[in-house]
Amino acid sequence: MLICVEMEYKKAVAEFTNFIQYEKRFSLHTVVAYCNDLEQFGTYIYDVAAIEQIEAINHQVIRGWLASMMELGTSAVSINRKISTLKSFFKFLQKKNIVAGNIMGKIQSPKKPKKLPAYVEEKPMQQILDSDELFADDFNGQRDLLMLMLLYYCGLRRAELMAIEEKDIDLFQQQIKVHGKRNKERIIPMLPELTEQINIYLKHKQLNNFDHKMLLVTNQGEKLYATFVYRKITGILGLITTMSKRSPHVLRHTFATHLLNHGAELNAIKELLGHAGLAATQVYTHNSPERLKQVYKQAHPRSGN
Repeated sequence: MLICVEMEYKKAVAEFTNFIQYEKRFSLHTVVAYCNDLEQFGTYIYDVAAIEQIEAINHQVIRGWLASMMELGTSAVSINRKISTLKSFFKFLQKKNIVAGNIMGKIQSPKKPKKLPAYVEEKPMQQILDSDELFADDFNGQRDLLMLMLLYYCGLRRAELMAIEEKDIDLFQQQIKVHGKRNKERIIPMLPELTEQINIYLKHKQLNNFDHKMLLVTNQGEKLYATFVYRKITGILGLITTMSKRSPHVLRHTFATHLLNHGAELNAIKELLGHAGLAATQVYTHNSPERLKQVYKQAHPRSGN
């Protein structure tokens, strides 16, 4: 019977994977994460819970799996993501009449500690952008500088950066079309210095005969891949900050934080970031030391203002 339930479960997971990848158009990163979660859950129901049919899975089984992960020290963030995976999965199975009722209704997510988003302060960010020595005047150097600028000037996700095609750049209107999560498009304005850097980079790209539709390419003229971007940006940020977290996403946080510090409205930041709702953007309303100084100076009656 266990062999039967394993086959039945794997078939259901395969159908769900096709659904989120081709109908819901989830990103590849999300699809892989969901598949990993469901594979782990499958191992638990075969080997530990000894479930004989999918219909026998209930909230107690799920709680047992979550408790086993907590005992192993799995973080609340990871557990919440796995709960999100199971919610989507069992909702799909319910629509397919494979399971009955809302199995996940009694599952509560553990509270996760609130962490302020990591970001780079303005001064070191300006130093690296204004430096004439850190980026070589060749294809590699100007490509790396453009990667940094696009992430910081436009608040892009890493996947969005990698997906930019040359046709998405409108140099005349000074704007860029970004393909966000679930193929949602948004238009982001470009500052003149970003437009100038794109022109410089494109000349180097042409000199190297890199005829690729993607805007940014590797040293061999191929499409960028995730670890390439991560390695480059981590190396660059390591030159200006000692903070432990130096991923490309830190530049997205930096973009939003700096805009907020300079008076941008939260709704405008939401649109620029491509967030579906305002709740995701509100994480940036944290009070940075610089913002606190500004508020204090403007509001305190003895500040002289």
